[in-house]
Amino acid sequence: MKIPEKNQFQVIKSNFTKIKIQTIPDKNLTLLEGEILVQVDLFSFTSNNITYAVSGNIIRYWEFFPAVKENIEEWGVIPVWGFADVVDSKTEEIPVGDRIFGYFPPATHLKMKADRITEKKFIDGSEHRSTLPSTYNLYKRVLSEPNYDRSFDRDRALLYPLYITSFSLWDSLKEHNWYGATQIIILSASSKTSIGLAYALHQDESSPKTLGVTSGRNLRAVKQLNFYDTSLAYDQLNSIDNNLPTVIVDMSGNNEILVDLHKALGDQMKFTLKVGLTHWEESNPNEGIIRERSKFFFAPSHIEKRIKDWGASEFDNKTSRFLLDATAKTKKWLNYKDLDGLEELKTQYPVVCSGSLPADIGLIVKM
Repeated sequence: MKIPEKNQFQVIKSNFTKIKIQTIPDKNLTLLEGEILVQVDLFSFTSNNITYAVSGNIIRYWEFFPAVKENIEEWGVIPVWGFADVVDSKTEEIPVGDRIFGYFPPATHLKMKADRITEKKFIDGSEHRSTLPSTYNLYKRVLSEPNYDRSFDRDRALLYPLYITSFSLWDSLKEHNWYGATQIIILSASSKTSIGLAYALHQDESSPKTLGVTSGRNLRAVKQLNFYDTSLAYDQLNSIDNNLPTVIVDMSGNNEILVDLHKALGDQMKFTLKVGLTHWEESNPNEGIIRERSKFFFAPSHIEKRIKDWGASEFDNKTSRFLLDATAKTKKWLNYKDLDGLEELKTQYPVVCSGSLPADIGLIVKM
């Protein structure tokens, strides 16, 4: 079959501010039995994707979608969440025209090996993905969903990967009885994952009070959400009550701020969950962090645990209710900005990389 223009958005792994758009060779898209070819339709791009790049070697994010052509060890592909349509198929179980939601490269096309196929989903069983976190290998066949509505694709692409992490954080904190804390400090409170967590805590009457910390330019917007009990700018940290047992959820990755809080709270710092890296440039290790009461929170591990605890159906029910409610709240303040393909992503990428994209903007790349 004749394939339209095919490209892949790449970054230098060791310096992911440097980018290029690379043509995908035809040989990379030639199908064998059991494989499908999808054409990416749209995907979101947020600071969460920058976190994938920062931790690309640690959590093996670079391995999902290897860079095509030369210097594949130097260049990498940052994964994204979105929708794609099947344009060629070597398996009878997945027809051309099927539409899927899941984890993709920022690219026009992707060859996949469809495995463990059901009416509603399948796994990409490509050999190079077999030892990677399974949550990222699952694809939903959305045309089988009774209430699927294409007009909500942008919401799902942008908010599902963020708010599923928000839900998992809330659920983990609750499972650990808030680590004995009476206040939860959320750093980078304007990030959408933080807002989702704040919403979950706001709805839970048993949760401790929440304190959101954000930049001065985002403080007013964070206060207007009315999800945080208290909202502060980073230069107001000295007004925090250090006598209260405290949990910190760090979405910022700014270790300088984290060190200051750990020193100020001392024994009252009950636990820190490190999640995102909004301020990745300040994420180098610092002396003063209480490491024995800190850990990196990896949402896919919690998701896998809860699917085992509750069963896949109950997990989907609980998370779907939360996602629908949180999305409805979010759409009251969120503004989408549509980008026309990889060339326009190239122009907006530095803004996302620098952490200066306004909190109320959601980027959607339409291919």
